[in-house]
Amino acid sequence: MDKALYVAMTGARASLQAQGAVSHNLANADTKGFKAALAATEAFRIQGEGFPSRVNAVLVEPGFDARPGAQIVTGNALDISLRQDRWLAVQAEDGSQAYTRGGEMSVTPNGLLVTAGGRPVLGENGAPIAIPPHQSIDVGNDGTISIIAQGEGPQTMAMVGRMRIVDATPEQLRRGGDGLMRSTDPQAALPQANGNSLTTGALEGSNVNAATALVQMIQLQRQFEMQVKVIRSGDEMAQSSNQLLRLGG
Repeated sequence: MDKALYVAMTGARASLQAQGAVSHNLANADTKGFKAALAATEAFRIQGEGFPSRVNAVLVEPGFDARPGAQIVTGNALDISLRQDRWLAVQAEDGSQAYTRGGEMSVTPNGLLVTAGGRPVLGENGAPIAIPPHQSIDVGNDGTISIIAQGEGPQTMAMVGRMRIVDATPEQLRRGGDGLMRSTDPQAALPQANGNSLTTGALEGSNVNAATALVQMIQLQRQFEMQVKVIRSGDEMAQSSNQLLRLGG
């Protein structure tokens, strides 16, 4: 009986953790460029003295759903939608380089190019991009940024920088606690993407399917309730066994 209780207990814990991942996805159903987190469980046999008769249900995170989200046309010159396996390099809070597919950008009053989350966008040299005062700005499909300076004519359009856009497969990235992606191998620099890497005037929406996520929440809740019932039933059976032993004595 203690084996069944152990499996049910660890299974209930894994179900709660999986619910956390699904609720995180639901909370980001409207976040531009968000990739749904994946969660699954696997059996892990506990090692130790005696027979390996205890099995632990362990939550595993196989990564994220890399499927592209819906395209949202905005017409904004600083909104970009990245091609498949293309990631925009930004500066994380600790100063390190991280990656996102959220292409909703703006220029701060100080001229710094930032994402909707306030993260500085990095240039191909790894430094944050500063935009001089301008009357017009254009982003090329290769990540180059060109402006027409204030008071100048169209013929004076000049390139002021190029965004660092890397080419990376889902296996090369992991999600951090801040929601940004990072390389699974910090020692290996991700390569700069060449050629057509983005579309301007559009954004990529979240790839979270809210209806599917809600169904998953209900399934996990029912699964958790069944596991709790197993624990209660085991406890009741143990109490009944103890009573029978006392009567027999």
